[in-house]
Amino acid sequence: MSLPEELRTARPAGPRTFGGAASTWLERHAQTLVGSLGRLARQPIATALTIAVIGIALALPTALYLVVANARAVTAGLGDTVQLSVYLRLPMTPEVARKVARVIGARDEVSQVVLVSPDEGLVEFRALSGIGEALNALTENPLPWTVKVRPAPSHDSALAVEALAAELRGIPEVELVEADTAWVRRLNALLDTLRQVVLLSAAVLAFGVLAIVGNTIRLDINGRRAEIEVTKLVGGSNAFVRRPFLYSGFWQGLAGGLLAVGLIAAGLAVLDAPIARLAAAYGTSFSLAGLAMREWLAVVGGGAGLGLLGAWLAAGYHLHRIEPRA
Repeated sequence: MSLPEELRTARPAGPRTFGGAASTWLERHAQTLVGSLGRLARQPIATALTIAVIGIALALPTALYLVVANARAVTAGLGDTVQLSVYLRLPMTPEVARKVARVIGARDEVSQVVLVSPDEGLVEFRALSGIGEALNALTENPLPWTVKVRPAPSHDSALAVEALAAELRGIPEVELVEADTAWVRRLNALLDTLRQVVLLSAAVLAFGVLAIVGNTIRLDINGRRAEIEVTKLVGGSNAFVRRPFLYSGFWQGLAGGLLAVGLIAAGLAVLDAPIARLAAAYGTSFSLAGLAMREWLAVVGGGAGLGLLGAWLAAGYHLHRIEPRA
């Protein structure tokens, strides 16, 4: 059984300076880094399978994150459809109605107001109700003046709209305020639930990556048990013996992160055209949003970090159980 490369090329001890020690430390780590990559390359099938599983495990929560992000992008403009209908008391003169509309429009929470007269309201109701003939029997217009209020973008959440409606009800000339925010609450609740699902799935799959890398390192340690015993017998510490396994986990995690990035990019490329055609069928334009550069780096860096952590946990546990036999 041959000694590890680091021991075979060890230099005689001598006077050491800080620069020399740092240079030696970097040289040893670079040697181990490249050596661990070569060791993985000598087991292509096992390495490829491990990287594939890590890549899929990282790609799944990333894909769910993109689903939520694009759903929020699609629904971001739906806040513009949130509208309050403010019905004024009867009877009401046009001058007072316009004054009330100006007072409401001057509020910071309001981006736009539209004053609808009783005659305009009756025309709209006649067109939409489907009972236009029956309305001809009316001797007078029963509809009040109406102020349609659109909240400002920073105040279009369900809670903000309800708070605005409560304040508008306090205006003396206002009879009734209607605000349909139920669908906004349901939409936000759905997106919040999906976000929690993303976090939960990311945590579960991150644990899965740790288990995958840890099991791979365990098998590698068992396969090199005799070499590890010899290394410890000639004075190699646990930290020294652990180093190549840490770099193996790092390489596998890094490659898995890069694979996840490739899978996500391929999925976006495949789905972009069908999504664009679907949006065009509804008379709008939309293209899938990908990850920002920092998010791509987070996926790759997260994979490398998980690989390193899994290797550190597995190697630290199993190497302490291996002692050289005289």
